[in-house]
Amino acid sequence: MHGVQSDKPVTPLQISVTRAALALIVIACGLGLRWYGFPLGLPAFIVKYGGSLLWATMVFLLLGVLLPRLSRAQIAAIAVVIAAMLEFSRLVHTPWLDAFRLTTAGALLLGRIFSLWNLLAYAIGIVFGVWMDRLVEVRSLVGWTKAR
Repeated sequence: MHGVQSDKPVTPLQISVTRAALALIVIACGLGLRWYGFPLGLPAFIVKYGGSLLWATMVFLLLGVLLPRLSRAQIAAIAVVIAAMLEFSRLVHTPWLDAFRLTTAGALLLGRIFSLWNLLAYAIGIVFGVWMDRLVEVRSLVGWTKAR
């Protein structure tokens, strides 16, 4: 017997815990890419836009943690709005905001420079998050077990 279909529904808490675990993995990958990408010799394009892609994936997953009853499409739509608002907020400059953007936390959370290419990276990252979320859900619903 290769697997058994689970007859128990997946609860919102289980969905949130799974998404939180995925978000932690994505955060670790994003930080690793930003901190070690250049020293490892990765191209600047991969480091910059890979980080943006992973940031948007994280936003999708964290929204899913907070809003587990919403559909993936609804979560993705909210994530797109947040990502676009964040990118366009980079066109706003005030002394306190620019000072925060110069910190590590500010650079990771808000970024520094407006780029339309980031919007594309965010869209791809959100699609990647939807794909990961669906893949994990399908595997958990199938409930694969080892034959004894």
